[in-house]
Amino acid sequence: MAVEYLVLICVAILIVAFLYSSVGHAGASGYIAAMTLFGLAPTVIKPAALVLNILVASIASWQFRRAGHFSWRLFWPFAVLSFPMAFVGGYVNLPTRAFKILVGIVLLYSAIRFFIQPKPDEEVKEPARATAIAVGGGLGLLAGLTGTGGGIFLTPLMIFMRWAKTKTASAISALFILVNSISGLLGNVAGTKQLPFFALPLAVAAVIGGAAGSYLGSRQFSPVFIKRLLAVVLTIAGFKLIFA
Repeated sequence: MAVEYLVLICVAILIVAFLYSSVGHAGASGYIAAMTLFGLAPTVIKPAALVLNILVASIASWQFRRAGHFSWRLFWPFAVLSFPMAFVGGYVNLPTRAFKILVGIVLLYSAIRFFIQPKPDEEVKEPARATAIAVGGGLGLLAGLTGTGGGIFLTPLMIFMRWAKTKTASAISALFILVNSISGLLGNVAGTKQLPFFALPLAVAAVIGGAAGSYLGSRQFSPVFIKRLLAVVLTIAGFKLIFA
């Protein structure tokens, strides 16, 4: 890759990491879009995005937990079944065009709701444990199939269902993304028998963007502002799934 292309893709990765990490996400859908735009081979894009996801989700998880927004009691039911299901999704490589279009439309609908109705946090009620386990398993499979960490689906669901306040949803999604990205990457490597493409400059860009974004999101940005940022993130992810 030419130096000027490498610089441009690093800038794109940094911006994606900053934007996504500010809402407790890690940026896989954005990384996939950026790497596709710059012509990287499809076989290396998914595992490379998962590697960057792991780096940024680690930072975001630490930042949101350090700021006091994380709830283990709410997290573990979502995570317990998502880890093995993300492995299955990462292992399987199916033609999922129609499926991705449907998921993209759902994300765009969620984005519109956050743009139009970014209400302050309201009273929340945690879901039943069985519900959280089932939802986590389904989102884990979805994460593995789409090459993301699943937080892009979990955060809006938790907010819309009033299962958690905005920053708590972000904190839970960050760790949810981390465990699913690790599982999805292991599944991808097991299925392809290939180690992921990796470039140090891309990792550095992701870490810088992720550190800055997660710090501001966990400590400085208001819940309403985070919801507007989340709308932007969902829009990017939705268009990526529909048009990729």
